[in-house]
Amino acid sequence: MMIRNLDRLRKVLFWVHLVAGVAAGLVIALMSLTGVAIAFEAQVLEWAERDARHVQAPAPDAARLSVDELVARVRAARPEAQPSGVTVYPGPDAAVLVSLGREGLAYVNPYTGEVREGGARGWRSFFGFMENLHRWLAAQGDGRAVGRAITGAGNAAFLFLAVSGLYLWWPRKWTRRAMRPSLWFRRGLKGKARDWNWHNVIGFWSLPVLIVLTASGMVISYKWASDLVFTVTGNPPPATQGPPGQSAVKLPTPPPPGTERLGLDALFAEASKGTPAWKSVSLRLGGGQRPGEPQGARASPAPEALTFTVREQGAWPLFASTQVSLNPFTGEQVKQEGYADYNSGRKLRTWLRFLHTGEALGWLGQLAAAVASLGGVFLVWTGFALAWRRFFPRRHAAPRPSARAEPGTTA
Repeated sequence: MMIRNLDRLRKVLFWVHLVAGVAAGLVIALMSLTGVAIAFEAQVLEWAERDARHVQAPAPDAARLSVDELVARVRAARPEAQPSGVTVYPGPDAAVLVSLGREGLAYVNPYTGEVREGGARGWRSFFGFMENLHRWLAAQGDGRAVGRAITGAGNAAFLFLAVSGLYLWWPRKWTRRAMRPSLWFRRGLKGKARDWNWHNVIGFWSLPVLIVLTASGMVISYKWASDLVFTVTGNPPPATQGPPGQSAVKLPTPPPPGTERLGLDALFAEASKGTPAWKSVSLRLGGGQRPGEPQGARASPAPEALTFTVREQGAWPLFASTQVSLNPFTGEQVKQEGYADYNSGRKLRTWLRFLHTGEALGWLGQLAAAVASLGGVFLVWTGFALAWRRFFPRRHAAPRPSARAEPGTTA
């Protein structure tokens, strides 16, 4: 009786697996293909912009322009764009990166103030388009909500297909003969036998990574899934979706009217002071009061701390960073928070964010994510082929009689 019930369950699950794969296959294939395309985005951009990222220092003790002056040079060179962030690197030959929102970015020579384009516009346009396809099917405006809902559903379907595929694949007897067709490709197969072999082999080797990619994608796509991460770790979920810790930090006491903000050089130096082996310090620029401008010169909301993101050489986890919030008028530290300060829910949520791209494990993790995503494309293709043959079986033509068997013929 139990075996019969298991057979019924397997049969029902098989048909649900097949229908779900056919219904969501195109979306899954698109998300898998774009996942492959953006797997090594950071490395490709670093290579493409290698010339713009580095400058020739005039002398070992050459004077550098202030960060405020470098931002001003970018504003003058690109008046149509609004600087949205600044990133400083420690090397004497490193240019300063100024982000320009959707307009792109610019590298600035810290000694001469020369403004350089990023040098990889084509690559950035390509990756931007791939990311838009991956996240919301390249929809624009209000259509992005619909596109995000479709990709979220496709990701959920892919997770179901991975788990149900594992159950359907699970052999009743763990013997070499039973396992061999699922462990490697067999030569000489054609048609259904070939597609079945490929579907099983690719699914077997891709399954662990695909489950991680799709499960982490669920956390990114749905707030209830993100909240579940905090709930199961015994921590209260954040009020908003996505990684917490991005909210503004208010100053404990507002400065007196007329107080000028410190220059960005002093603030960057203060932010990096606690991390001797820092490899980058970044600051998001808002549209409020600028450094050097007196408090109250423009109507603005309650003053907030400036939060710098400091990344350290050899940090673990690889994605770890420290957020240092400073009083822009005094340079005093208002708040500092790093990975070690996160609760268990936020740590797990952050791991899932970077496991989704493979970046949590460096280039090896990215390679695993890319190969598994490519496997997802082939799983869709072989799944469609198997479904087509099931719903539209090929009619085999009657064998043509040979010349000897035909009546009225002679040898």
